[in-house]
Amino acid sequence: MPRPTVAQLAYGSATVVCSTIAMVLLSQTESGPGIPVIAVSALILGLFVAMSVPTRKRGAAADTAAAQERVPAQRLSTTVPSPSASTDASRAREPAGP
Repeated sequence: MPRPTVAQLAYGSATVVCSTIAMVLLSQTESGPGIPVIAVSALILGLFVAMSVPTRKRGAAADTAAAQERVPAQRLSTTVPSPSASTDASRAREPAGP
């Protein structure tokens, strides 16, 4: 079984704490058996949240670099202005007259 990531631990812990506080305050439970039931249900909810956090695969950076290398050279080249555009611009700068 893989080790949990920092994000999984953080989300799971925050879920347990927040859900426990919310359930105790909303249910206004003061009885003995009510508190353990709330605590166990908060732990189960925190476990589900921690397991549902997406994890990054180890080779993701290498896969991205390999995908960038496969991009055709046409897509990487920059566009060069046509010679007629520069000729038109130079004509516009010339003074008109004899």
